[in-house]
Amino acid sequence: MPKIDALRRFLLPCFTSTPTSPTPHPPTLTIKRLSTSLRDDLIDSKPEKKSSSLSDDQEDDSYPTTPITITSTTTTATSLSAPPRSSKTMVIGTIFGQRRGGHVWFCVQHDRLNTKPSLLLELSIPTTTLIQEMQCGLVRLALESNPGSGPGSDPELTRVHLHSIPMWTLFCNGRKIGFAVLRRATQSTRIILKTMQSMTVGAGVIPKPSDSSLGTASEEVLYMRANYECIIGGADSESFHLINPDEEGPGQEFSIFLLRSK
Repeated sequence: MPKIDALRRFLLPCFTSTPTSPTPHPPTLTIKRLSTSLRDDLIDSKPEKKSSSLSDDQEDDSYPTTPITITSTTTTATSLSAPPRSSKTMVIGTIFGQRRGGHVWFCVQHDRLNTKPSLLLELSIPTTTLIQEMQCGLVRLALESNPGSGPGSDPELTRVHLHSIPMWTLFCNGRKIGFAVLRRATQSTRIILKTMQSMTVGAGVIPKPSDSSLGTASEEVLYMRANYECIIGGADSESFHLINPDEEGPGQEFSIFLLRSK
């Protein structure tokens, strides 16, 4: 027992003194340094948040005004640079003529029940020649007028409507083949159009009226009636493009162009 007590007296101070001296100081210093650094970080981060919030507020305040100015400027520039658009309408076009020895007529109607056409032209191309051209699948008829120069020029025709020009030079697929003349609907023409009132698209043969300017009473009249897209490019250009009723097949490509040069 005396030995144990002696050892206890000797060793106990060692155990008690060793942890007490180093233990309190390092943790205290470490905690202070950490807390100070964290406090500094928090203090430094607060102004950044405020500045970022202020910048966000400024961005939010300036956001509605910026796109309005850009949009108005873009719209103005687009409206100034955009070219005028051509107008498109749907009309009923009819090609007809005698089976043998007759010329081709082209008639434009906005209403199939109205026997007074808006445009009626007599073309110098024979009906049989046009049929042969159409068998190739592509027909382009160009009617050109040059009233400002050349023999028989009339400067007044440069200001009238295209449907009022009395005579045209006729080209078929790039070849000059004759002329075209503006006509008024006669009684026989109205009878032919009245016969086709019930149809919008079709082709066939109808008997020619006896009182007709197209020929003798024994001749039959061939016709092809369809919807056309009328494109008005301006005061000096207009075109009619046949709309193929059969969308799956190749169909007939047929167009007529009215062009006036000044």
